[in-house]
Amino acid sequence: MALNIIRYQHLSHTGWGVIRAGRITPVPGVFASTADFIRGTDLAQLAALTGGTLDVAAVTLLSPVTRDQQFVCQGANYRQHMIESGMNPDAKNFNMIFTKATSCIVAADHDVVLPRNVRFLDYEIELGLVLRRDLRAATRIRDADLPELIAGLVIVNDYSARDVQIPQMQFYKGKSFRTFGPVGPWLTLLEAEDFAALRNLDLLLTVNGTPRQQDNTRNLVHGPAETLAELSQVQDLHAGDLIATGTPSGCALSVPSPMKQRIAALLPERTKWQLFLNVQARRPQYLKPGDVVEARIASPDGRIDLGAQRNLIVAEA
Repeated sequence: MALNIIRYQHLSHTGWGVIRAGRITPVPGVFASTADFIRGTDLAQLAALTGGTLDVAAVTLLSPVTRDQQFVCQGANYRQHMIESGMNPDAKNFNMIFTKATSCIVAADHDVVLPRNVRFLDYEIELGLVLRRDLRAATRIRDADLPELIAGLVIVNDYSARDVQIPQMQFYKGKSFRTFGPVGPWLTLLEAEDFAALRNLDLLLTVNGTPRQQDNTRNLVHGPAETLAELSQVQDLHAGDLIATGTPSGCALSVPSPMKQRIAALLPERTKWQLFLNVQARRPQYLKPGDVVEARIASPDGRIDLGAQRNLIVAEA
């Protein structure tokens, strides 16, 4: 049975706990990082924890992925999102990979700061995978291997400054402003029998109560096993690292058709990007101060529930 783990601050103490029905059962011990917690605990023992509890309303929520872990992301990994971006999901046989600065990681209920120099702030709900152990060499991975490699799941919102990311061709820069990576509210640890649900999780993102993104992980183009195998050919991965698996369709970003992109490529650089910015300026979907973004991921039967994020968009002071 999946188990939800919260990282929190209570008074002067930073701790980890099992959360059930709004009450936190503290986990004994000190774990400085997500890797330390995963390596230093056992799911069966965590599930059996008893004792005094804390009301979740009495603590300050922290991200269950600590900032010393890697934050690796997949781009354009849902079929409909690829199609609306002018890509053919049946022809694209490789992952688009980028990273976010770990300094952007915040708690699930943290305010998201709109930088003064950013006009087009976008949202991207994503399923996050948190690794169980290190991968230090190219590895062949099947779905059956995932319980050995993935400890659990989190909600990620990959906030993006589109006027930095696209015209400057800077994924890292456009997606790494401080507060642009809420994670949590908790880490859902999985048992082996829970992994079948990885391909049947519902994602829903709303802005001011209106649905903007809604999809199911069955529509992922590159699943966790092939993604981890591909990443293992390139880099070392470690216990506690976070892999964000891509976002569904419905973002604020408007992507020109392939034909328009080919025409734009012939234009002078300044003209091409000014046209892009003009198109985005007509999109009311971009976030502004005062907007509230909520993100939820759960299995249809509710057996796996990653909780809900709620972010208020605020202007940079």
